[in-house]
Amino acid sequence: MQSLQSLHTFALPANCQKLVRITMSEQLHTVDFCQPFFILGEGSNCVFLNDFEGTVIQMANRGIDVKELDDYYLVHVAAGENWHQLVMKLLEMGIAGLENLALIPGTIGAAPVQNIGAYGVELADVFSHLVGFNIDEQTFETLDKSACQFGYRDSVFKQALQGRFVITEVVLKLPKQWQPVLEYGPLRDLQNTEVDAKQVAQRVMQIRRSKLPDPELCANAGSFFKNPVVSREVAKTLCERYQNMPTYPVDDEKVKLAAGWLIEQAGLKGHRIGGIRVYDKQALVLVNDEQGDGEELLAMITYIQKTVFDKFMVELIPEVRLIGCSGEFSKGVEHG
Repeated sequence: MQSLQSLHTFALPANCQKLVRITMSEQLHTVDFCQPFFILGEGSNCVFLNDFEGTVIQMANRGIDVKELDDYYLVHVAAGENWHQLVMKLLEMGIAGLENLALIPGTIGAAPVQNIGAYGVELADVFSHLVGFNIDEQTFETLDKSACQFGYRDSVFKQALQGRFVITEVVLKLPKQWQPVLEYGPLRDLQNTEVDAKQVAQRVMQIRRSKLPDPELCANAGSFFKNPVVSREVAKTLCERYQNMPTYPVDDEKVKLAAGWLIEQAGLKGHRIGGIRVYDKQALVLVNDEQGDGEELLAMITYIQKTVFDKFMVELIPEVRLIGCSGEFSKGVEHG
């Protein structure tokens, strides 16, 4: 048995039958995918709730290659590279476009799975294509943006290709003509000012550090729940009852709500179950600050979902991937 506690940032006690580190993509040909397995990066967006009865495959390949073309840069990045370090490296090279996504934890390979996003920018906005290992065919394939089926914190890798494809390289397309994205939340006060990409990144990092605990100091997995997307009619009804409720338009029919605001308004900030607590500076974050376990975390998830649903009639779905003994599962709302 191999301990997983130090390999996921929520740091629940858990083990796996076998741990395999992939430093070269070709090693994937030697993995026995007939047994239960889970693909792991830096463990910042998954939680092992208990012992995993299979193999954990940790992607640890490295490499960054930048190709300069007339109007844009193509950035080829190995799946095991750290996302934030890539953002900062490109900014130092004078290549902008990822600054709104600064300080997001995790690896490059995990970014498309979740279609990571922050402050008005998603991975899909800067994505060209990726390369990965088709487990069924035992071959490497290239997928373009349409094949990845990106959605809000969603992709084909959480749907049809879940457990069937291992991302080994991601290629980003970053235009040379840079335009700052400053329409979201705390970045709005930078509008109508002369800012460069490094200054935007510094502001993003300042905001994130003020809200999110450092997992090195306080075990957590960042934002725990997705911001729920509801119809405009539902949002209008809620806004009439809660006039200070933040909303973000998605399209002509849908509106995004702030999950952290809903949890805080439900009176759950600081709420504790066993070793698990709702973070007092940002209710969207759950922390494991007193050696909690998987049962306590599941109890907290269920309690938050039910309390928010009873107050707002809005479902909260975990953004963090929850891993049980035989694989990933979803944790929906329990009514009643």
